[in-house]
Amino acid sequence: MPNRYSEQALRESRAFGVRPIPVLRPLGWLARGWQDLWQAPLASLGHGLAMAVFGALLFALAHDRFWLLAGAFSGFLIVAPILATGLYAISRELQRGGRPGWHTVRDAWRPRDGRLIVFGVLLAFAGTGWVLCSAAFVTGFAADPIQSPRDFLLKVVLNDDSHLFETWLMLGAVLAAPVFASTVVAIPALVDMPPGKLGVLGAVFTSWRVVLEHPAPIALWAALIIALTLVGMATALLGLVLIVPWLGHASWHAYRDLVTRRPD
Repeated sequence: MPNRYSEQALRESRAFGVRPIPVLRPLGWLARGWQDLWQAPLASLGHGLAMAVFGALLFALAHDRFWLLAGAFSGFLIVAPILATGLYAISRELQRGGRPGWHTVRDAWRPRDGRLIVFGVLLAFAGTGWVLCSAAFVTGFAADPIQSPRDFLLKVVLNDDSHLFETWLMLGAVLAAPVFASTVVAIPALVDMPPGKLGVLGAVFTSWRVVLEHPAPIALWAALIIALTLVGMATALLGLVLIVPWLGHASWHAYRDLVTRRPD
């Protein structure tokens, strides 16, 4: 039987409605996210630069252990929603007609309540779990040691006999899908709603309702996120400077487009 906390979360989630949207609506989120990026370029691009620098440091530390690096970069997709908290706050301020900047980002990260901290810790555990699982899988089943991108390409991606790469992708999808479904609108909703109106579990329930009611548009949205992130990584991480804030702002508009009303 559901406990008091889950019953409260269900009540919080039901206070939101989910708006019907066409399949191609995610393209509109990207268009509005692009506009937000250039209305607050310094704070927005600062997020992207921080992510690119972090990726470069990660590559420098693990360049000779690509079996670990592959999992770490793919794990970025798991924790990225919480890292975009400041970008959601910027888009919210723009939508209100304000003039956001670094002060908006700072205020969004002030620990006024523990909801974002709890969510961030949960995503960190999920991301770490995937990195360890990915590393164990690749090192355990690869025929030879994987120490460089070339090794990963030749011995995992292009190895037709082992089907290791396909299995690795399927394993990642199985682990990442529920995390993605739990965060599609959850973190922007927590940024938007004050404490006491929406808890972590209520936000997750709302996100799952969105996914279950709109599987095709959300699948397209997930594909766009993955494709753009891969472009950012393939450009020696420089593309992340632009793509990270673009996707962060677009995710805010996904939330505002999908959720029809907020609790009083």
